[in-house]
Amino acid sequence: MNSSMEVDVRSLTFEMTKRLKIYLAKLVERKGSDLHIKAGATVRGRVSGDIVEISSDIISKEDALMLAKELLRGRFGELVEQKSVDFVFRLNDYYNFRVNIFFQIGGVSCIFRSIPTKIPTIASLKLPSIINSFCSLNRGLVLVTGPTGSGKTTTLASIINEINKTKNKHIITIEDPVEFVFKDERSIVNQRSIGQDAHNFSDALRAALREDPDIILVGELRDLETIETAIHAAETGHLVFSTLHTSDAKETIGRLINMFPGSEQNRIKLSLASILQGVISQRLVKGVDGKRVAAVEVLVKNARIESLILEDRESEIPDAIREGKTTYKTQTFDQALFELYKNGIISKKETYLNATNRNDLKLKIDIYEDEKVGSDKLKIGIKMAVR
Repeated sequence: MNSSMEVDVRSLTFEMTKRLKIYLAKLVERKGSDLHIKAGATVRGRVSGDIVEISSDIISKEDALMLAKELLRGRFGELVEQKSVDFVFRLNDYYNFRVNIFFQIGGVSCIFRSIPTKIPTIASLKLPSIINSFCSLNRGLVLVTGPTGSGKTTTLASIINEINKTKNKHIITIEDPVEFVFKDERSIVNQRSIGQDAHNFSDALRAALREDPDIILVGELRDLETIETAIHAAETGHLVFSTLHTSDAKETIGRLINMFPGSEQNRIKLSLASILQGVISQRLVKGVDGKRVAAVEVLVKNARIESLILEDRESEIPDAIREGKTTYKTQTFDQALFELYKNGIISKKETYLNATNRNDLKLKIDIYEDEKVGSDKLKIGIKMAVR
């Protein structure tokens, strides 16, 4: 390694790390999700979805670089070579942080994403109860999708946590980096971190097939090779969980198919129609209490979904999800938003702001409110008549 890339750990005072812990504690106190440290700027964080100031301290270019050296130590050369590094930083017994350190035009920046060390349950996350059914599957592919920061990793952790507590399985997770750490309960859980325990997702996934797994969690389907291997794993009798940065179930299926050359797409449609067990798509919306809550679309495999995939009719998938609410417990984003509004969790403005089809959702809310007003008037009338 070039000497300019080496860090003499003995010369480090770790003063910047001490300051970092103070900033992270302030973020936790304000129930924030992300801390932003940028050379030449004040310390900011994301609280209830908004970027706010956590400290008026201005981090100098030298301080930001020193923080990177203190945190990375022997891995600092990796930052110099790759220009960004992912890892996990432990604050205390209750909070870990997923960290990305990277170079930007003014120096070094660091983003710290909060990860509670206590693994959440499906119930504590207030996810749709149908998600519990994915824990009982023996084979197939289940995808959790949504934009960065929408809680995909947390949802997957809650599912793996439930399986670990209730099933006798061998679970292998392949992540970049490992965030939630599981202790063996009824299951055996082996966790591999990209960079530390494996070179890349595709290599680790191929190796996992030789490691007697029942369930494989792949942190992200990043490339064609990983997608191909994940599909093969599901086809050969394994249960595979993974994530994609797609907005909903329809886009997820379309993205997977279109990742392949045209000559391969019919084969992939056949595979997906056979192995895809479910898609959970998430968006975080702001609640009336200022906290963020997940609006969740859920697709569950059924004969109609299979036909739509095989017949290249992905545009009809939202209709199938909406119409399957009673029978299959599926729901679209707009149905999820409507329930959140009806239960007083989000405002009408927030409901419309996040709607997929605002006009249809507005009509549904108008009908609901008219019926509610009529019902309230009837109750008042009955009370007055009784008196």
